Amino acid sequence: MTSRLNPYLTFGDTARAALEFYRDVFGGTLTISTFSEFSDQEAPGADLVMHGVLETPSGFTLMAADTPPGLEYTPGSSISISLSGADAAELHGYWDRLSEAGTVSVPLEKQMWGDEFGLCRDRFGIAWMVNIAAPATADSGVSSNDGVGG
Repeated sequence: MTSRLNPYLTFGDTARAALEFYRDVFGGTLTISTFSEFSDQEAPGADLVMHGVLETPSGFTLMAADTPPGLEYTPGSSISISLSGADAAELHGYWDRLSEAGTVSVPLEKQMWGDEFGLCRDRFGIAWMVNIAAPATADSGVSSNDGVGG
């Protein structure tokens, strides 16, 4: 297996609902292990998610867990998940689902670098950046970068 980078999200006690929501958005196979599978089934928080993995048909991998019992949950504010590419229909669909019942801070629209870009927090408080690459121009044969803003 080659190395890969993917986000790992931590929730207080809503990892299962969040992962099921993301499965509804992106499709794919969701695997969830609870704390009770690896410890006392009667312990507090035994039904919480110890580790969850969503593998999507588009090749995305999203991992998540609930905060273990006894540890303090501190929501992250400096991490975002970036979705980028050239398939406008697919990315608009993700945006619509992720921003629904969430908060849009930058509407998904054409930006100064030529791509469509938007920033939102979903209903679970996770920040998402969506960047849709501008179509290639006839003159250059290339599109803008597939990164954000640069």
